[in-house]
Amino acid sequence: MRFGYWTPIYGGFLRNVGDEGMAATWDYVSGVAKQADRLGYDLTLIPELYLNDRKGSDAPVLEAWELAAAIAAVTEHTEILLAVRPGFHLPALAAKRAATLDEISGGRLALNVVSAWWADEAKQYGGVFSEHDERYIQSEEFVTILNGLWRETPYSYQGKYFSVDGTTLEPKPRRKPPIYAGGESEGGRSAIAQFADSYVMHGGSVTEIAESIADMARRREALAKPPLEEFGMSAYIIVRDTEEEALRELDRITTVDPNSRGYDSYLEFTQHSQLSIELSRREYSVGTRGLRPNFVGTAEQVADRIREYEATGLGLLLIQSSPLHEELERIAETLIPLLK
Repeated sequence: MRFGYWTPIYGGFLRNVGDEGMAATWDYVSGVAKQADRLGYDLTLIPELYLNDRKGSDAPVLEAWELAAAIAAVTEHTEILLAVRPGFHLPALAAKRAATLDEISGGRLALNVVSAWWADEAKQYGGVFSEHDERYIQSEEFVTILNGLWRETPYSYQGKYFSVDGTTLEPKPRRKPPIYAGGESEGGRSAIAQFADSYVMHGGSVTEIAESIADMARRREALAKPPLEEFGMSAYIIVRDTEEEALRELDRITTVDPNSRGYDSYLEFTQHSQLSIELSRREYSVGTRGLRPNFVGTAEQVADRIREYEATGLGLLLIQSSPLHEELERIAETLIPLLK
C-alpha cells in the first residue's frame, strides 16, 4: 500500500469545524510538504479549485499549479499528483507547464484529470462546463494532446473540443507524467478506461471498491489495453490510542453546527439526499466520502481495515485528517509501520 495525502489548499478538510489550525497559506502548506517528505509519504494530491468548497465559497483557497511548483522545489521524494480540469486549460499550455513542473520536480509529476463538477465556479472563472458525458469526451481529447506533445514534435490533433497544429514542445518531460482520473458514471468509466493510467475513487465500502476495481479491469481488458497501473481511494483517517477516543473525535467533526459557514450547504445536501441522518452527517462533514471506509479506531483496528481494501487490489490511500501536521506524524508513527 502506498500512502499519500491531500494538500490542504482550503484551510482544512472539515465543513463543520471552522478553525482547524491549518491556514490556507504557503507557510502551512510548505511545512506539511517538508514534513511528509521527511516521514516518507509516497505522494501528495494537490486539488485544483478556484473557490473553497469546504469552508464556504468566499473563504481563502490556494491555486494548485503554483503550489505544485513550490512544493516540488522544497521536497525531494514525494510524488506530486496535480489536479487538472480540462475546462480551465488549453491542452498545449498545460502540457508545457507540466513538462516544466516535471523538470523542477526531477520527474516526480503526475496529473489527476478531473472532469469538473462545480458549475458556479466555472461561471465565475470562465471555465467551460459542458454536459456530464461531454466533459469526459473533453477530458479524453485533452489527455490525447498531452501525451502526443510529450511524445513527439511537431504534433497535430483535431478534436471536437481541442486542436493543435504542428505544435512543438521542448523539453519533453523526464518521464511521461502518469495520468490518474476518477468517475463513477457509465460515461465516465468508459472514457477513463480509454485514457487513464490509474483510477482513483472516493471513499467506499470494501464491496463497493472491489466492484469498481473489477469493473475497470474488465473495461481495460475489453479494450485490449494493459491493466491500470494503480487504484487509489480517498479516506479520512482517525487513529487514537483507544477506540473510544477515536469515536469521540469522529463525533466532534461530524456534529453539525448551524452557525458554521457551510450550514446552508448541509441543508441543501440533506434535502437532495436519500440518506439516514447519521450517514448524511458523515458524508457531508468530510468531502469525497472520506469517512465511508470507516478508518476510525486504534492503529491496529485501522490497519486491519486497510488490509481488507488491499486485498481488493487497492494500492494507494489519499489521506485527509485534521490537523494534518499532527495526524500525518501520528499515522506515520503508529499506523504505517503495521502495513509496510
